[in-house]
Amino acid sequence: TWNHEHIALLGKCLVSPEEIGYPIVRQLADYVLVWTTRYAGMPGDDLAKSPHMARIAGSVYDDVKQEGFYVDERGNPSESMRQSLLFKLSASGIAPDVEALTHYEEAYTSKNRMVRIWKVLDVDEETKRATNAGEHKVCDAGGWYCPGQYPEKLREVLSTKRDFQLEH
Repeated sequence: TWNHEHIALLGKCLVSPEEIGYPIVRQLADYVLVWTTRYAGMPGDDLAKSPHMARIAGSVYDDVKQEGFYVDERGNPSESMRQSLLFKLSASGIAPDVEALTHYEEAYTSKNRMVRIWKVLDVDEETKRATNAGEHKVCDAGGWYCPGQYPEKLREVLSTKRDFQLEH
């Protein structure tokens, strides 16, 4: 990840419902990997970290609600977590009460269901071509420092962010 604002964008994708996160994901990735240790009886997976993702995303994007995003002491997700893309990537096809994903296809689930990899369907091929051609790189004069820039098709979502300000 590049910085706090990039982490916030990724967090926005994961803690939002699938229909909100998917248009962003299809510009950034071909696959999504999720770490889901809860089905092997261990805490500390991506869902356990997702309240932090919600806080970071909410610090940059006003439409991401930080409060009410949690797993209770019995392991039950809050309603906002249950609706999130991350929860569905973690539980779809495993938990019987979780609806199937619309824009992702299961590519791999490990034997103990701790690692799940999902193929992003209908990846934006124009963005992928431009990225592979290096069109999203912005290099300094020496060419050794080349931070990325986002695809043009993310301009609308990026226009809704506010610059992160560290509070003292």
